[in-house]
Amino acid sequence: MSLSSDDISRIAHLARLELRPEESERMLAQINGFFDLVEKMRAVDTSGLEPLTHPVGAVQEVALRLREDAATEPNQREANQRSAPAVERGLFLVPKVIE
Repeated sequence: MSLSSDDISRIAHLARLELRPEESERMLAQINGFFDLVEKMRAVDTSGLEPLTHPVGAVQEVALRLREDAATEPNQREANQRSAPAVERGLFLVPKVIE
């Protein structure tokens, strides 16, 4: 897959970017270079390979340090919300910013 100059112009328009012609050409080369890299990666046969749990696992054995998922901090919601200007049912109330 590769893009054309028209594709870059359309994408820039959608992103509300104003690109000079030399910037547009540079972006075209960079994006097409990215797509070329993706195509090379897709061409590699990875069937039969298991994913790594850690990147270092490719060169040495890694013992995962997993711990039990348990809450260790006490609930201090009331203390944390004491300085808030407005709270309702344990939630901070903020002014509406989008109409």
